[in-house]
Amino acid sequence: MATITINQQTYEVPDGITVLQAARQLGIFIPTLCDHPHLTPYGGCRLCMVEIEGFRTLQAACTIPVSNNMVIHTENEKIKKAREFALSLIFSERNHFCPYCQVSGGDCELQNAAYRVGMTHWPLQPNWQPFPVDASHPYIILEHNRCILCRRCIRACNELVGVNTLGVANRGARTFVIADFGVPLGESTCVSCGMCVQVCPTGAMIDRKSAYQGKKSEAEHVETICTGCSLGCGLDVLITDNRILSIYGNWDAPVNQGVLCKVGRYYPLDDDRPRITQPLVRKNGELQPTTWEEALSVAASALKRHSANSLTLASARLTAEALYLFRKVFAEGLHSPLVTTLNGHAMRPLTETLHDLGEPFEGRVTDLNDATSILIVQADLASNHEVLGFMVRRSLNRGVRIVIADSRENPLAALAEVSLVFKEGRQLAVVEGLMAAVARLGLSQTEYTEDAIANLANAAKTTGLATDDFLKAAYQITRGEKPVIIYDPAAINDVVAIKALVRLAKMTGATLISPKGEANSLVAAQFNLIEPMRPGTYEVAFVALGDEIPSETLVAALERTPFLIVQASRESKLTARADVVLPVYTWAEESGHYLNLEGRLQEAHPCLTAPGQAKSNEVALRKLAEALEVSAEGDWRTVLTQRVAPVTIAV
Repeated sequence: MATITINQQTYEVPDGITVLQAARQLGIFIPTLCDHPHLTPYGGCRLCMVEIEGFRTLQAACTIPVSNNMVIHTENEKIKKAREFALSLIFSERNHFCPYCQVSGGDCELQNAAYRVGMTHWPLQPNWQPFPVDASHPYIILEHNRCILCRRCIRACNELVGVNTLGVANRGARTFVIADFGVPLGESTCVSCGMCVQVCPTGAMIDRKSAYQGKKSEAEHVETICTGCSLGCGLDVLITDNRILSIYGNWDAPVNQGVLCKVGRYYPLDDDRPRITQPLVRKNGELQPTTWEEALSVAASALKRHSANSLTLASARLTAEALYLFRKVFAEGLHSPLVTTLNGHAMRPLTETLHDLGEPFEGRVTDLNDATSILIVQADLASNHEVLGFMVRRSLNRGVRIVIADSRENPLAALAEVSLVFKEGRQLAVVEGLMAAVARLGLSQTEYTEDAIANLANAAKTTGLATDDFLKAAYQITRGEKPVIIYDPAAINDVVAIKALVRLAKMTGATLISPKGEANSLVAAQFNLIEPMRPGTYEVAFVALGDEIPSETLVAALERTPFLIVQASRESKLTARADVVLPVYTWAEESGHYLNLEGRLQEAHPCLTAPGQAKSNEVALRKLAEALEVSAEGDWRTVLTQRVAPVTIAV
């Protein structure tokens, strides 16, 4: 600990932190523009200048570390004049017409800083040179007239996302933020994560959807969970007039620490499918509005009559409570022959692997923070589970080596030190080849009793790879103390290959991590809702769709089903085909629990009030249970932990 004095008060603070960090910990305000708590200090705006006794000039608080017996002054006339001058220069460089800016009036850090020091006008006249506006991106507008060149967006793109799309061009007054080598943002390598918008202190980076719709400082903030994939990122949802203004990443969320992808930030704002606000029953060939009582009665009658020949499906994006009731009603109550989730089969390889292992074998996402190498096997982290892919990308900044083994063209292959592109269906041979290569190099942490040379040659022959490829990959994987293996069990779809990966992890001391499909796919697996949808003729089908968009495959599979019941929040091809439609909440209206890919149980909180007669998925299933006269009682938490999971479940 270091003893420092700030504004005549003595404190003890941790060694190594900056003056700005110390002041924040102590609740002492120092204005900043370029600094952000989740980014590396830059020291460009010069607004955080403080006076430190013994130093000849004012110092930037964001970059200077504290030292024992340091005496600091954060407010005096000299500091005030320096800050006013810094702000004057910033205002003079671009065209900051505050009344016309969407972040004016509380959301702009530049404007707020000016008001704090008492600025009411421009001390230096701007040069009034118009700057371009880049509106080529589907989600983001880059407004150069309002840019202060703090480089927060650039640093976020590099440090938090690892994409490195943004940079600067030119020098002096002609300096601009650019995408790639000066192409329009909409034509660049931008992945639409929106982190640049989230960290921008002015109106230079804005969301197209939320611009001029309301102020962040006046909106209601609700912390909840993204249901876009099994990672379960924390969201800070901004609400105004019972609608979503914008979605930010929750900086305090343990899973993503503020980082989001387009699925969590922008896709929910693009979902403009019409809402279903009242129950519907098909009469005379037309879906007609009705009461909940009649809709449930019609649905229950059909389900009772054809329970022995029924198909019951649920979205794995439903809450744990709803999925438990789904299983309780249909598997235990009606004894339906097929009770599963829409993508339940994706978890079967993991579940079957556990039959032999009998204990959790995967680690935490946080293990990526300390990874020394990363092996990615059959996992597309650019199309799915993007935030997990961002964690991989940004690890390159720490010198982490990436190895990719995939039978498809992997979007992250360009970042890999070694890329093993093997023949389709040869996953097991690739893993066996890597094990043999590790043993051949003498780097195995466990005993390897097979013939490494023969196995390596056989793997090369089977996969179409060279033995040198395996040796290079094995060297990169084992060159550090904390390797991580990320694999997609659904894409591998081979229990023996997954078991081989577990063995490879033990040989190399690696942590295993796997994406698990939908938001609550792990819950579905724990509730044994993992049967594949078998082709056949069913008399009645019940689909708890929630707000999921049904696939064309699902619609086609249910096309000939005589009686279809759909529990959904929005209109779709499936609801148009249904005989009974039960209106339910969307993800933003729902409350409940989600178990993410690393076994972390998280709670979602409602952000909006549902319209019309819509009910939560849990309530809808309870009412259906009453109509069917089956029990809906039980403890979902107990059932959740009755089966061994691939990860340790923290309930």
